[in-house]
Amino acid sequence: MPDMEGAVSMSDVAAFQPEALQLPELSPLALKANPFLAEQLFSQWLSLPDTSRLVKSLLSAAKTGEPLNAVGNSSSTNAGSGSPIPSMFPSGCTPPLSPRSISGSPRTVKQRAGPSSLSSPLKVISEPVREVIPQFYFKNGRLPPDETRERCLFDVDQHFYDHMDGLQQNEFKTVAKDICKLPSFFSTILFRRIDVNSVGIITRDQFIDYWVKGNFLTMDLATQIYTILKQPDRGYLTQEDFRPILREILATHPGLEFLQSTPEFQERYAETVIYRIFHYVNRSGTGRLTLKELKRSNLVAAMHQVDEEEDINKVLRYFSYEHFYVIYCKFWELDTDHDFLIDKENLIRYGNHALTYRIVDRVFSQVARKFRSKVEGKMGYEDFVYFILSEEDKSSEPGIEFWFNCIDLDGNGVLTSNEMQFFYEEQLHRMECMAQEPVPFEDILCQIIDMIGPETEGLVTLRDMKRTKLAGHVFNILFNLNKFIAFESRDPFLIRQERENPTLTEWDRFAHREYIRLSMEDDAEDVSNGSGDVWDESLEAPF
Repeated sequence: MPDMEGAVSMSDVAAFQPEALQLPELSPLALKANPFLAEQLFSQWLSLPDTSRLVKSLLSAAKTGEPLNAVGNSSSTNAGSGSPIPSMFPSGCTPPLSPRSISGSPRTVKQRAGPSSLSSPLKVISEPVREVIPQFYFKNGRLPPDETRERCLFDVDQHFYDHMDGLQQNEFKTVAKDICKLPSFFSTILFRRIDVNSVGIITRDQFIDYWVKGNFLTMDLATQIYTILKQPDRGYLTQEDFRPILREILATHPGLEFLQSTPEFQERYAETVIYRIFHYVNRSGTGRLTLKELKRSNLVAAMHQVDEEEDINKVLRYFSYEHFYVIYCKFWELDTDHDFLIDKENLIRYGNHALTYRIVDRVFSQVARKFRSKVEGKMGYEDFVYFILSEEDKSSEPGIEFWFNCIDLDGNGVLTSNEMQFFYEEQLHRMECMAQEPVPFEDILCQIIDMIGPETEGLVTLRDMKRTKLAGHVFNILFNLNKFIAFESRDPFLIRQERENPTLTEWDRFAHREYIRLSMEDDAEDVSNGSGDVWDESLEAPF
């Protein structure tokens, strides 16, 4: 092929890039390292019959002006595999790869990156495996199981069977109690939540739309109560949200039937219950009771107990009428001018002057809790409820937090010996005035440290106070002399009573004692007035 060799000079061969030769059988790196090998290979390639036909076809196409397409014009089997240049190795005679290429050397990777007649695993693109993730977020709550839903619909049909036109409010109580499993006194507010247009009748479809389609079936009881009580546009409960169920309790509970003739005290009872609920349950103290706080409390259990127990006084948590009676009478005794406000001089008389002036000053400084009273320097009834519950139940979490903040003069979250000594100094002076043997503060401090066992020596934190069961006694040592002395000389009979009823709190025992005392005083006053059945409005006592 002298004409072909003249057409292609050796300088053109030297200008070839190894990758442009498209020789899958040889590495481009080997060709670069040995240019003479490239020349020999090129000369051998020119002598191949397929090469001669390819070059002639390309020259012919160039003369006629046709587009050049080496692949289409080549009859080589190698060209059909995607390589425009015929292979110089016979089919099936490809040299085996070096074992070093298996280790993933750059030589092997670069070789596989170009077009190749060999099948490479790197070029195989596998379809990604689609993993089905189950739905985990439900805007209106998780859907109930079919069995639960069908059972509820069956019960609904039974209750609405004889009331095709719907149920009135007085007929709806069985639905709230039997189907919804709510306390019966929730029937009125639930009825109003469903009857948004105040028609006075709830149909079967309306109830299903609200209760079943509203996903109440998958909610726990606390969430159901929370959702029913709160306003639709709020994410919390306020004191006003509890008033509807308190009105229903006062109207229907047999243990409060005697109050129906005295609307004023019905209102005071409802207020007191609500204040107690927020004192113990609303731990953030914001006046906005959250679902999380509701679930952490025992309020739902107390509501069910109210619904099941005919004697309201056996429901010690929140709803006891006797507890309300004690709180209200204590407030009435201190509020001498009956303007429903208490000042420092009134509060200092609490518990037969049990508290020190310094601690009363701290209470009125409102560092522990801001007063809801709008009169400066005055404590209202709500503020007094918080105070008396904290004072008579110092070992409860709200009580510990209340008094800890009062003792913490600098507000740094730590009680130091200087702060405790500041309050104990007045106690020491009162002991001397009462001819009691004074106990030096150094001895008292050692006793307090032993009772608390703080994590950091010499510093008492709120966490330390909550860990010990003697937090209430520590506070009494510092500012309540009467209880301090009573604890040091406790009656063995009272100690045995406490052990027999460990579920009773300090507040429960105090309220029980005070109710007996107050009722005896009322009985004696009735006898002195000549009749226990005549209500004399001129009397200062509230009952």
